[in-house]
Amino acid sequence: MEFIGSLCLILVATALGGHISARLNLPAVVGELLMGILLGPALLNWVQPNNFIHFFSEIGVIILMFIAGLESDLSLLKRYIRPSIVVAVLGMIFPIIIAYLTGLYFHFSNIESLFLGVTFAATSVSISVVVLQEMKHLNSQEGTTILGAAVVDDILAVLALSVLVSLSGNQVSEQGGPQNIGLSLLLQLGYLVLLFILGRWVIPQLMKLSEKLLVPSSEILISLVLCLGLAYSADLTGLNTVIGAFFAGLAIGQTDYKALIDRNVEPIGYAVFIPVFFISIGLKMTFTGIINDFWLFLILSIGGIVSKLLGAGIGAKVASFSWNSSWMIGAGMVSRGEMALIIAQLGLQSHLLSTDRYSAVIGAIIITTLAAPFLLRSTISKLRKSQDKLMG
Repeated sequence: MEFIGSLCLILVATALGGHISARLNLPAVVGELLMGILLGPALLNWVQPNNFIHFFSEIGVIILMFIAGLESDLSLLKRYIRPSIVVAVLGMIFPIIIAYLTGLYFHFSNIESLFLGVTFAATSVSISVVVLQEMKHLNSQEGTTILGAAVVDDILAVLALSVLVSLSGNQVSEQGGPQNIGLSLLLQLGYLVLLFILGRWVIPQLMKLSEKLLVPSSEILISLVLCLGLAYSADLTGLNTVIGAFFAGLAIGQTDYKALIDRNVEPIGYAVFIPVFFISIGLKMTFTGIINDFWLFLILSIGGIVSKLLGAGIGAKVASFSWNSSWMIGAGMVSRGEMALIIAQLGLQSHLLSTDRYSAVIGAIIITTLAAPFLLRSTISKLRKSQDKLMG
C-alpha cells in the first residue's frame, strides 16, 4: 500500500505549495510544480516517478483539458479559428529553427536536431488553462485563441513527429512493429472527422439518455466515459489524449448539462488527479544531468521561452491583435509541459535523443513550464491595465 502513502504526501504537498504560492500572489500551479521538484529525485527523493504516478497524472491532464473544453465558448472558438492557426504555425516555426540550430551547435546529428526542434515546438496549455481560469480570462478572445492554437499545435506536432520518426527508420509502435506513416495520418484525419460528428449529433443524445439510467450521478458517469473514451481513442490513432478530452468537454459544454458536469467533475479532478499531474512534472527533473550539460540546458531554456513568446506573439499580431494581447497569447503558448515530455520520451525510445542529453532537455522543458504562469499572469495584468486606461 506504499502508493496510498505517496498519494497522501502528494495531496498535502500540493495543497501547501498552492496555498503558499497564492499567499505570495503567484499562480498556485507554480507552488505545485516546485513541490514536485522538492519531493522528487532532484532534492528529497521521497517520491519516485513510477507507474502509479504516471497513470494518475495521465488521468489528471485528461480531466484538466476536459474541464477546459467544458468551460470554453464554442462560438468564440469558431470565430478565432483563423488567428489560432496563424498563432500555432508561427509559434512552431520559431522554436523549431532555434532548437535545430542549438542541436547542431552541440554536435547533434541533423535528424536529432530536427527532433529537438519538434520537441520545443510542442505546446501544452494545461498549465496556462489553470492561470486563465484563476484570472477569469479563459473565455476572452485571447484565452480562446490560446486554446484553439494549442489544439492546432498538438495536431501539427504529432504529424511532424510521425514524419520525423518515420524518416529516421526507427518508427516503432507500442507493440514494437513498424507503422505505415500514410495509414497513421489517415487514421488521425478520420478521428478528427469522427470527433466533429460525435460532438454535433451523438454526444448530446447520449447525455439525454444518461438521465434515464437508474444509477446515482448517471450524467457525471456518462460524461467521464465520453471524456476517457475519446482520450483513449485519440491515443490509438497517435494523437495526444488531451485532444479527445478537450473535444468531449467542448461537445458536452454545448448541452444543458454543462453546469451540472462542470460542478461535479471539477472537484474530482482538482482533489485527486490534477495535483498528481503537477507533481509528476517536477519529479522528472534531476540536477546531475543538468549540471553535466549545463550550457545545452541554459540555451534550450532561454531559447524555448523566447522563441515561443516571439513566434506565437508575432502570429497574434499578424492576426490583428494589439501588442498587449499578442504578448499575452505568446505567454500562454510558452509552456511545453506534458506534450513536450511525451515527445522527449518517444525520442528516447526511438533513439532520436541520447540518454546523456535527456536530463538537460527535460530540465529545459520544465523551466519553460515554470516560466509560463509568471509570463502569462504578468501579460494579463498589463492587458487589463491598458484596457482600463482606454475605458477610463
